[in-house]
Amino acid sequence: MEIEYKVLNLVNTPDDLKKLSLTDLKLLVDEIRDYLVDTISKIGGHLGASLGVVELTTALHYVFDTPTDKIIFDVGHQGYIHKILTGRKELLKTIRQKGGISGFLKRSESEYDVFGAGHASTSLSAAIGVATARDFQKKKYKVVAVIGDGSMTGGMAYEAMNNIGLLKKDIIVVLNDNKMSIAPNVWTLHNYFNEFLANPSYNKFRNYVWDATGKLDKKIGDRIRHLASKVEGGLKGVITPGMLFEALGFRYFGPINGHNIVNIIKILEEIRTLNVPILLHVITEKGKGYEPAKNHYQKFHASTPWDKLTGQTPKKAGGKPSYTKIFGEAMVEICRENEKVVGITAAMPDGTGLDILQKAFPEKFFDVGIAEQHAVTFAAGMATEGFTPVVAIYSSFLQRAFDQIIHDVALQKLPVIFVMDRAGLVGADGPTHHGALDLSYFRCIQGAVIMAPKDEQELRDMLYTATLSKKGPVAIRYPRGNALGVEIKPFSKLEIGKGEIAAEGTDAAILAIGNMVDMALKARDELLNENISVEVINMRFIKPLDGNLLSDVFLRHKKVITLEDNVITGGFGSAVLEFMNQNKIKDVDVLLHGLPDRFIDHATPEELFEELKLDPKGISSILKEFLKEKAHYNV
Repeated sequence: MEIEYKVLNLVNTPDDLKKLSLTDLKLLVDEIRDYLVDTISKIGGHLGASLGVVELTTALHYVFDTPTDKIIFDVGHQGYIHKILTGRKELLKTIRQKGGISGFLKRSESEYDVFGAGHASTSLSAAIGVATARDFQKKKYKVVAVIGDGSMTGGMAYEAMNNIGLLKKDIIVVLNDNKMSIAPNVWTLHNYFNEFLANPSYNKFRNYVWDATGKLDKKIGDRIRHLASKVEGGLKGVITPGMLFEALGFRYFGPINGHNIVNIIKILEEIRTLNVPILLHVITEKGKGYEPAKNHYQKFHASTPWDKLTGQTPKKAGGKPSYTKIFGEAMVEICRENEKVVGITAAMPDGTGLDILQKAFPEKFFDVGIAEQHAVTFAAGMATEGFTPVVAIYSSFLQRAFDQIIHDVALQKLPVIFVMDRAGLVGADGPTHHGALDLSYFRCIQGAVIMAPKDEQELRDMLYTATLSKKGPVAIRYPRGNALGVEIKPFSKLEIGKGEIAAEGTDAAILAIGNMVDMALKARDELLNENISVEVINMRFIKPLDGNLLSDVFLRHKKVITLEDNVITGGFGSAVLEFMNQNKIKDVDVLLHGLPDRFIDHATPEELFEELKLDPKGISSILKEFLKEKAHYNV
């Protein structure tokens, strides 16, 4: 049955919003929640964070003159309400789908999207950049940055705050505090404040003072109560984040209820007239208004389609385990046998599979918050004392710690293991989350070892092998999604830099890594039906390459394709060409096939593989055309 939205149907832009009464706004936020749940339950997407900021986002667009005034959102998980209110209400039905709108903020999508966001802790730095440009041009618009408390675990946010306070820029920072990033966050200041004010001894003393003074002479009692309130306020000032923000040069307001839209509007209207750095601390609830999202915050951070009434996601019968789960279970096995192995993640225990280790060996599990740079150097410190840290971070998120990998790990030849989930094309999250660069950025680091498993057993063996290596950093990368369903066997140590022939052939050879091996084998099966015989090589190691195997392949084949789900520039194929150049191998025609030199938009992985001809059918067509070409040997 189609839901009727009496107020929401009247709102397509912030100008429409400003025509509403405060009573209408209260109805509007309820309708926005209903519309969001109804829409996203059918197609999947980020839900919990957006449900928590309905009133806040509505109030911001009601008070400020957007897009002239600039609202900059951190991450983008909380941006769905912003999209609804800025002309993309109907387009929300296409979000994260091929040809549809992005799940994150995207400058090319709308003039209201001031700054693109897919990773955390960027909004404050962007805001001071925008504000500085504004002041250079002597313009008068307001700049508002909305950042979640999860993003406040990232050091970049504090670097920006220090700069904002130093320059005394006219910026309003809205701290959306829901005590979560994706999982419960690890913001120590906030936890300390809550624990102190909730302490039974503190509250018992507070109530005793209040009751006792009520029995005294009214004038004396009121004076004591007034003094006690000032003392309590002073205590709060000392132990709350307000003290920190004031020290950094901000006027601190809050914390306030983030679900009272009338009060939020009143406060925003007051503080927008101030021309100093301001921090407004807003308390919200992730998943507000939808019980399944409130009770299962990690599941509904981002979910596939589900039943709106029950909150249940349909189960797929006979599903194969994910690479994430395989890794997590392998970590538990290894940690049970090796007391020096520990797991480190950056606010993604569930996403990386380390939640399995957390439950089995909590003392061996470390979540540092959204602080990838710190995670890497933290691991390096542990490695200096004989430990073997396994740093599990998404491929695109680890990009944020490139310098730490070089300076703090590789330069000191420390045995830190980097496990990169979501390597290659991740799908609906799009270009901010595609792991398209890890082979390129790791391959140029001196002394690094890079592996990519063709299946789950090889992932287990690679992880086990990495924990036995003590010569420097080791990186293992694997894709999002389910593994192949092969039989799980005990760990086996692999020879570093040793590949294998996965299937023999005579007409051409495909040098493949990771999940591309399975794609190549399926393409080979298709080509056999056309009497084309292709050899498939599972290289396993991108660095060091198996030189003996490559020399053998180039001796027997004059047509070779390299296959990777990484950008071609500086990737696996480039490594093969460098090997050929260094070893003066000639008379071999080589075609590099992988991700092109552009950012890939969002769609399902299957749609993207087909579009880029990285699926079996596409690989087959490219190889057939390659075989037709006259050899030119331009290696």
